[in-house]
Amino acid sequence: MAGIVATTVPPEVQEAEAQAAAPHAHAVSRDGQSADGFRFFTPQEAAIVVALVDTLIPKDDVGPGGVEVGVPIFIDRELAGAYGRGARMYLDGPFGQGTPQQGYQLPLPPADLYRIGIADLNAWCVETRGGKTFDELSPADRTTALKAIEAGQAEFAQVPARNFFSVLLQNTMEGYFADPMYGGNRNSAVWKMIGFPGAIGMYREVIEKYRNKRYDVEPKSIQDLS
Repeated sequence: MAGIVATTVPPEVQEAEAQAAAPHAHAVSRDGQSADGFRFFTPQEAAIVVALVDTLIPKDDVGPGGVEVGVPIFIDRELAGAYGRGARMYLDGPFGQGTPQQGYQLPLPPADLYRIGIADLNAWCVETRGGKTFDELSPADRTTALKAIEAGQAEFAQVPARNFFSVLLQNTMEGYFADPMYGGNRNSAVWKMIGFPGAIGMYREVIEKYRNKRYDVEPKSIQDLS
């Protein structure tokens, strides 16, 4: 797993889940600022994604959680765009059972994988976790469920469970560390945590000045350079 799961659900996650699940409040509020509406996920799907991201990267003493820095919004934006449509993926057959080294081997673009995978995840949880959907589970039970999926111990009805988990984990990490202009890493909080200067790290004119020295500056997004 990408982090240690909290024993209680943080207030910002409770708020995000409630808003994602509400039929007329299809947005996630972040730190009291203007809400980011979901473009791809339905309210029910958004609630699941919020719970998934919070389980993979919960807030702890080291740094911010995935929900509070907007990772669900990052994933939503990606799926609503070219990535979600599989614009740069080979999606023509034939399709066979590939090896782990061969990577993604499904005929589904990411948007379809998420939509079907979330439905499969909920159905599996209802069947094996006392009739509860994933977002209704306790934080500890969510972790147990994801560990079973990651280990190949879960059988989804329509898509391979481990494929769904692998893409979810990859996208979650991408959103956590991405340039804030894409929806995640809000306020460059994750870059500040790891000491990464952001886009200005590419400026060659400061290489010699800071060679073998700490480059301690406020991180800059691509948008800050325009």
